[in-house]
Amino acid sequence: MTTRKKAKDRIVLAIDVGGSHVKVMTNSGRVKREFESGPDLIPKEMVRKVKDLTKDWSYDAISIGYPGPVAGNRPLHEPWNLGEGWKGFDFQKAFGKPTKVVNDALMQALGGYKGGRMLFLGLGTGLGSAMIVDGELEPMELGHLPYKKHRTYEDYAGAAGLKRSGKKKWRRHVTDIVKHLTSALEPHYVLFGGGNAEHI
Repeated sequence: MTTRKKAKDRIVLAIDVGGSHVKVMTNSGRVKREFESGPDLIPKEMVRKVKDLTKDWSYDAISIGYPGPVAGNRPLHEPWNLGEGWKGFDFQKAFGKPTKVVNDALMQALGGYKGGRMLFLGLGTGLGSAMIVDGELEPMELGHLPYKKHRTYEDYAGAAGLKRSGKKKWRRHVTDIVKHLTSALEPHYVLFGGGNAEHI
């Protein structure tokens, strides 16, 4: 007779789907593996690559951070920086294991939440955002709000803005964006994540 594993004993594979890389790690091994993503990556190919990359790992369930809004455990829209076919894709069926899909910024925010009102900003290919207020989770799409010169926050704080402006000017833009968002949302603290957070 088999018994179900207790939640604390379950091994979860976390998948972070980014605009430049897909990163994977389990809550037991804490070893990160990754492969390049990009504008041609479709979900079936992502699933195949993840399975291949983790074929020597054992895990019970999957958690996916998706770069966009999620509803009903599936992507709500196509991502702007990946291939097509993501909207409505059934990851649980594709992986054949219990799978939870959430907005990628929210997934990262959960890892650093210490209570109260927290604003998370993911500085990566784009600008991810989420808020957690007294334990209530709220994925957001603040990066697409208008900012300057008919451009968005993401145009200035994302990877393209860093490349265009250089680190010094990019930091000034990020600082200004944080001031705008904290003034409007009144968080107790701001947590940065994403590949370009190291430049802050």
